[in-house]
This record gives sequence, structure tokens and C-alpha cells, in this order.
Amino acid sequence: QGVIWCQDRPGLLFGQVLPFVRRETASGAMPRKPIVGGNWKCNPGTAKAAAELLESWKGTPFDKEKVDVVICPTSLHLPLVKEAVEGMGMAVAAQNVSNTGFGAFTGEVCADHLCDFGVSWTLIGHSERRTKYGETDEITAQKVEKCQEKGIKVIFCIGELLEEREGGKTDEVNARQLSAVLPKIKNWDDIVIAYEP
Repeated sequence: QGVIWCQDRPGLLFGQVLPFVRRETASGAMPRKPIVGGNWKCNPGTAKAAAELLESWKGTPFDKEKVDVVICPTSLHLPLVKEAVEGMGMAVAAQNVSNTGFGAFTGEVCADHLCDFGVSWTLIGHSERRTKYGETDEITAQKVEKCQEKGIKVIFCIGELLEEREGGKTDEVNARQLSAVLPKIKNWDDIVIAYEP
């Protein structure tokens, strides 16, 4: 079992301690730096628009000592914007990674590919991947395992659907999604849990 925490109030969701989260802090452990992530989803529509977006960000200040910023462009834009994003003190992330390695897996991008391109972050478990593309808890756990093996940092998304929240299943859904990946996590420095209902 791993330990999940947030900087200010460990194991909280909607102001309540989650029953499936152990509250622990390592003696003398430094609090984790907050992270801000921006997922471009399937936007912008062109490479030119992506370049214009980045140009509009130039000179926008943020304290790199106090917050990490990770931008998740589309797979095709990722190599085009990586240098500019990193030049502004931010990191790039893939929006998805395969649970496979190299091989006959049409359309997939594996953890080895991300390493080769110097991409050190990826999203896993986004609600759209789960609901629109049928990604299961087992698949997300396999993806986390592949990334842990390659040293790729993961923004692991959890969260319930509106119907599940209205049905009082928030904790149950989040516990299920997390319990699948906890045994796969060997290095918690490479995992961020993002709650996105």
C-alpha cells in the first residue's frame, strides 16, 4: 500500500478524510511542490495556432521555485512545442501512453518513445480516456507500471462521473481507481494524483 497525501491536508476530498487513504508523513520530509497542469486535449487546431499560444505566454511570470507547471499538448504538437515550453521553465507531458511496449500496436505511443523524445511526464487515467475509450483500472495500472519502469512521471487522474457523485459513490469510485495502481507504484516522487470529477 502506498501513501497518498496533499501538501496541506492529507487524504482530503470534499473536506473529508478518505477512508482508503492512510495518513502518514515521513519524518523530516519536505512538502511536495504544488503542480499546475494544462491539458490541451485535442486543441489547438494547427501547429501555427500552437506557436501563437506559446508566444502569448512569453513573459508570463511564475515562481519556478514554488510551483511546477506541466503542459500536455497533443501528441503531434508535443515535439513542436517542447523546446519553447521548456524554455519558459515548464515541462511537457504526453496526454496518454500505451500499456504496451514496442511492437504491432498501431497508433500507440509507449513509454520508451517518451523517453527517446525526452518527455518526462504523461497523463494516465483521464476521465475521457476511461469513459470514451474504455480504459479500465487494470489498463491504467499497467500504464503506471510501464512509466515507473522507465522513470516517467505520471499525473494519475481519478474521479467519479456526475451520476456516481449524485449516487453517493465518490469514495468508492476513487478507492477502486487508486487501489488498482497502488501496488504498481515504487517511486512516489514520480506520481501526482489529480482528482478531476
